[in-house]
Amino acid sequence: YQVPKRMRRLLGLASLLIAFAVVLPVTHVVAQTGAAWTANLDEIRRTASLIPGQRPVRVNFLKFAESRRTKNFSVKDAAATPSVQARTAFQVVYPDSYVMVDAGMDLQVHKFFGRGVEEPYDAAAAAQVERAVRGARLIVVTHEHGDHVAGVIRSPAAAELAPKTILTATQVEVLRTKPQMPEIQLTEDRAKRFVVVDYERYLPLAPGIALVKAAGHTPGSQMVYVALASGREYLLIGDATWHMDGVRLMKGKDAPWITEDQNAVLDQLRWLNQLSRTDPRVVIVASHDEEQHAELVKGGLLSNRLE
Repeated sequence: YQVPKRMRRLLGLASLLIAFAVVLPVTHVVAQTGAAWTANLDEIRRTASLIPGQRPVRVNFLKFAESRRTKNFSVKDAAATPSVQARTAFQVVYPDSYVMVDAGMDLQVHKFFGRGVEEPYDAAAAAQVERAVRGARLIVVTHEHGDHVAGVIRSPAAAELAPKTILTATQVEVLRTKPQMPEIQLTEDRAKRFVVVDYERYLPLAPGIALVKAAGHTPGSQMVYVALASGREYLLIGDATWHMDGVRLMKGKDAPWITEDQNAVLDQLRWLNQLSRTDPRVVIVASHDEEQHAELVKGGLLSNRLE
């Protein structure tokens, strides 16, 4: 019997993840055309418990850049008041290692988002993100946009990072055939360096971590559920909304420069709204909501640093 190539790559990754003692399962996407998006928290929790080992102990984040836009772009029908979109990366810390959620971006990719307007970019913070990404045991991205994935594609250490970076088949397909910008396009050969997985709804990633398929903002979007050893729970929702008012009001974005599956995004916002009311123990975190990040840091729920 010859071990399939994809499984050989996963086994190779597993050798790097001895502390996690995990071989990532590979399943196949089941088409759900026309079906409303939904998720089940009990199933997500069960999925996060499938990999044995010590659970993470804290969640860190760092802002390395920002876009200054009015709030009505982030939440439809909101007032056109000033609003900061923080560009961030998250770090899920274990007793002896950590997982990075999103990988930052360099200055050239950052300039794409300003669309001709110069916006703040913290080179020192971006360097911290780059160091953290290089030191991670594992890297995963919430979706395939430049501010989340460029750090593993354009890094000088890209060849070192790819074998420990999990991308979904959909993320890779978009990055190969229809990237957000030319700077993050993957060739077929470069795509083969990454660990590429397909899954139907949920995927165990590491002890206490599960991925939740959430196509909508992009075809390859996913949420990252984290259960700490303390029992505290997080759901890193990427760009399902840019501001938590989108969850509270169940309203999507109104930004003419993006193309989303609006029905799927609204399904996700409704589900997240219900989750916030029925199980407030789960800390729902939007990647770009600077106001929320400040509140979570003040409440001791996020640490504003990378280790």
